[in-house]
Amino acid sequence: MDIQLINIGFGNIVSANRVVAIVSPESAPIKRIITDARDRGQLIDATYGRRTRAVIVTDSSHVILSAIQPETVAHRFVLGKDAGSSNN
Repeated sequence: MDIQLINIGFGNIVSANRVVAIVSPESAPIKRIITDARDRGQLIDATYGRRTRAVIVTDSSHVILSAIQPETVAHRFVLGKDAGSSNN
């Protein structure tokens, strides 16, 4: 099992194997997920003070905030998966 890392902006990296969802932060349910994660101590803010544009949910229930668009994160995710499969 290869460990694939995805850049989520400002030099921050997450393990692609642990990502469950990449979503936009605008909806009320996602805002509740962020608040709940903050209360549980499982929120990771990787925005460096900028506006949150993507919310990444992991299989360990950690919630990661990113300042780059969800589409950009997803694109990097797909590119990372493609690069890993071509090495086999």
